[in-house]
Amino acid sequence: MMDRPRYSSDIEPEDIPLDIVYEDECLMVVNKPAGLVVHPGCGNFHGTLVNAVAWHLRDNPDYDPNSPQVGLVHRIDKDTSGLLVVAKTPDAKTCLGKQFYDKTTKRAYQALVWGVPDPAEGTVESQITRNPKDRLQMAVSFDPEVGKHAVTHYTVLERFGYTSLVECRLETGRTHQIRVHMKHLGHPLFSDERYGGDQILKGTTYSRYRQFVQNCFEICPRQALHAKTLGFVHPLTKQEMFFNSELPQDMATLIERWRDYVKSRDFEK
Repeated sequence: MMDRPRYSSDIEPEDIPLDIVYEDECLMVVNKPAGLVVHPGCGNFHGTLVNAVAWHLRDNPDYDPNSPQVGLVHRIDKDTSGLLVVAKTPDAKTCLGKQFYDKTTKRAYQALVWGVPDPAEGTVESQITRNPKDRLQMAVSFDPEVGKHAVTHYTVLERFGYTSLVECRLETGRTHQIRVHMKHLGHPLFSDERYGGDQILKGTTYSRYRQFVQNCFEICPRQALHAKTLGFVHPLTKQEMFFNSELPQDMATLIERWRDYVKSRDFEK
C-alpha cells in the first residue's frame, strides 16, 4: 500500500476496548456501548469507535482508517448503544453501503418511551430536517422539498402504565430518526435530554412517584435506545446474517424497575 502524507486530522489508532460480536476477513460487527462517539469530529477527535477499530486492525496492511473506502457503513448516536457493521475492504463497504441505500438491511431498536402509543403498531413517514429553532435538534417536516425522507415502523412490546417498551424498525437511517419520530407521536424517549424526555411527562404528582422517576433517570442517564438487531447479506458468501445483542445493563435495570412499579398498581394492560 502506497505511503501517504499524514495530517493532524488523520485518525490515529487508540487502544480502546471493543465488544466484537463477529469478525472475518472483510467485515466486523461491533456492539457499541452508550457514551462512545462513533466518528471523530465536532470536538471529539480522539477516543472514538473509529480510533478503536484502527487500533484493532493496526496490523492489517490493507486497512487504512483514513480511507473513505473502508470503515463505518452506518452510525448511531453517541448515547445510543448497540450494533454497527464495519467494512474492512472497499468491496465490502460498497456492497454493504448499497444494501443500506436500497433499504434491504434489517435494523431493529428497542426504546423506552413516555406514554403508551396508540395504536400499538404503526408507521411514521416524514421528512427529517434540522430544527430551525434549535440547531442541535432535528425535526419532522411534511414538505417533500425540505429535509430527507424517513420511515420508522414501531410496535409496542410492553406497557408500564406511564411508559412503554417499543421496538422501532428502520427503513431509513436519518440523524436522530427514532428520537424525532417518537417525539412527533407524543412519546419522547425516556431520559432523552435533547428532545425533552428527561422531564416527567406522564404520571402522578405524588412525591414518591417523582422520586421513583428521578432514580430511573439516574439509572439510565441517556436516551433509552438500543440498536438490538442487525441483518444484512454477507458481501462474499451472499448468505443472510443476523445479529442480536442483549440490552445493556442500564436499560435492562431501568425496564425492570418499571415492571416492578406497575406490578402493585392497577394499570390497564
